[in-house]
Formats: sequence, C-alpha cells, structure tokens
Amino acid sequence: MEEIAIQITNLKKQYKLGAIGGGTLTADLQSWWARKRGKADPNVQLGIDAEQFGKRFWALDGIDLSIRKGEAVGIIGANGAGKSTLLKILSRVTAPTEGEVKIKGRISSMLEVGTGFHGELTGRENIYMNGAILGMNKKEIEAKIEDIIEFSECREFIDTPVKRYSSGMYVKLAFAVAAHLDADILVMDEVLAVGDMKFQEKCLGKMGDGSASEGKTVLYVSHNMNTIRQLCTRCIVLERGKIIYDGETEQAIAIYMDRNTGDLRTRYDLSHAERPLLQPGKSVRLHSFEFLDKEHAVFDRKEKIRFKIEWSATENIPGLRIYFLIRFADSSVVGMTESEAFGDAEAGVRKTSYFEFDPAEFADGRYYFFADVFSMNESRAHLSYDHPYEKIYFEISSSNETGLVWQSKYWGHVRLNPIVCVEKN
Repeated sequence: MEEIAIQITNLKKQYKLGAIGGGTLTADLQSWWARKRGKADPNVQLGIDAEQFGKRFWALDGIDLSIRKGEAVGIIGANGAGKSTLLKILSRVTAPTEGEVKIKGRISSMLEVGTGFHGELTGRENIYMNGAILGMNKKEIEAKIEDIIEFSECREFIDTPVKRYSSGMYVKLAFAVAAHLDADILVMDEVLAVGDMKFQEKCLGKMGDGSASEGKTVLYVSHNMNTIRQLCTRCIVLERGKIIYDGETEQAIAIYMDRNTGDLRTRYDLSHAERPLLQPGKSVRLHSFEFLDKEHAVFDRKEKIRFKIEWSATENIPGLRIYFLIRFADSSVVGMTESEAFGDAEAGVRKTSYFEFDPAEFADGRYYFFADVFSMNESRAHLSYDHPYEKIYFEISSSNETGLVWQSKYWGHVRLNPIVCVEKN
C-alpha cells in the first residue's frame, strides 16, 4: 500500500468580508454604537457596499483529499476558487475553520515572492534561517549551501541583503532554498511566473526529479497549463471552494477550460472594461467589439473572421492600428496578428471600423485575445492607446475536414498548410 503524505478530511475555511476592526479601540466602539442604532458605520470607506460588509463566505467548503508520497499534483481553478487558501492551510500560514489535515514529513513552501525571507538579511543568512525553520542543523545546511547558491544563479549577490534583490532574483533564491533543503513536501503557488523562461524550465525539471527519483511530494498551483502538463501526473480542479475534479491531468485541464472560456458571444461592451493604470483608454477608447454575421463566435478554418470595433478619441492621432495577441483557452500563446493603419483619430468623433482575419492555420479549438489599439512612431516603436482587459473568445471548428484528427496536446494549435506532392511516381 502506497504511503499517504497528506490526508485532508472535510476541510473548510471561512472569511469575513471587509476589514476586521477599525485599528483602534475608539474606532471599534464607534462602529459598534452605529450598528446598534442602525446608523451608517463612520469607519467604513465611501463606496463600499454596507450590506456586504461583514458577511462571511467559505473560501474552502468541504475538501476531502488524499495525496500519496512522491506524487506531483497540480491544482487549478479560476481566481477565488480556493487554491491559495488550501496551500496556506497546508503550509500552516493560516488555520482551518473546520476539518482535519494530517501531514507526514517536512513542508517547504513558496506561496508568493519573498515568503519566508527577511529583507535585512543577506541571501546566505536567509538560507540558514530557512533551513533552521525546517528543523535542520548548521552542519546539514552547510552540506547543501553550495548547491543552493549554484542553482539560484545569485552567487554574485549572495552576501547582499535580499531587500536589494529584483523580484526575479528573489524567486530564484527562494526556489533554490525550497528545492534543496530536506523537505518531504514542496508547495508552490504560481511563483515561477516571475522568473525567466530558462530558469522556469530548470525549476520544473528539479521538481520533476524530486518527485520521480527522490520521492518528494509536489503540490503546484499555476494558471500556465503547459507547466501543469509538464510537471503533474495528477490534477485537481477547484471551483468556489470545492473539488469538482480529481484525476488525469489532460481531463482536468479540459474541464477547467470548459468552465472558464465564456459563452462565445459575438458582442463585447468595452466601454467600462478594466484598463492598465496609466495612459491606455484616455486619448483613444474602444467602446465595443462585435463579430459580424454570427449568432455564436464559431468559425470554420476556411471562412474569414469578420468583426467591427466602435471607438472614439479625445485628441487627433494619425495612423491607428489594432493587434491581437491570441492565446489558446489554456492560456498558452498561439501568435500575434496586427492590422495596417485603419484610420486617424479625431478629437470628439466616434467611429466604426470593419476588419477581417483569416484563421486558415488555426487548429480546431477555443481561443481568446485582448484587443490593443496602437500606432507606430518614426522608429517603429509601439505606442499603445487602449488595451481593455476583456477576453474575447472564438472557436475554430472544422468538422467536415479529412485527414488526421487534431491532437493539440502533441501538435500545438497552429495547423500548417498541407504538404503538396509535386511529382508522383
């Protein structure tokens, strides 16, 4: 019988909406007295829904889970599904409201950039401190410290206080510490997204080796489905604090994608969509995006995708263009496409522009993109004017095609033009 590393039974975690306490005894008494009289709380910020303030919700709602020693388990789900809360409970950062967690072995965690590091200490001192937290003595740490420094690629800065490290250096050293010290269970929460691609590959290889050859148990949370595929042999899908699937990785990804890819609607209102904090949306603003002549955004590879945008401007800008960075529904990048200049912005004028795009080289599947309106200066530098954070979904479905059934897992999402025989025997 395989050894159980983590056993979770009916795990629940409840949180209270809004701030807890006013910061001083006086503020707390003011809030209590206002509630007793049915008055507005003088310490609640303007714009906060008073009816929601103080309500409770279940971040985790009845989790039952067994994880065997040596398993590499992915945990995926939408934002707010309970992934980070689960890892924080396993790492003993927070306590459960109800339920029981049994853990066999030492846990090493990376829940966010810089977790477990003291900014005033050097990288070397933080290695010793983390080892001590895991229960290792000085001799055990010294036996591994050179491997940690080498893996982290931070040797030049190892005796510099970590408060001076970049976020990437933080992650490199933190991962090196977590992976090399004598922990039986590695808990990783979307931390590799900060590191460069080369280091990400090295980290995934280290975690995979730790699981396969050293018998370490790995719990890995990520929104990058490619890294989940690469590392995990089992995957759990969380939704609203509950497990909706626990099993084979590809099936888990398919379920996650199906529940988080919109309804393939044809029109998007972009007027009030969230934008980056700085300039986008001020001088030029996209108001709507619409796929034309469709009830649902489903297209054959052999037909053009036609769409229109409605937009306006507050200043005159020549030569506007639009581009899409297109991703598959699992967030993996497919490619980028851009238009030629489609018009000039005129202050105070609302316009409608029409476009078409040829999806001939897309494999069947569901995709999304964000729209970006930009222009180029004399140096061909990209000047973005609007970039609404609204995922626009479409699907390619070519059921009448002959040939191989497309397998995205192995072949990707770009279907190249066919091979043509120019001379037959």
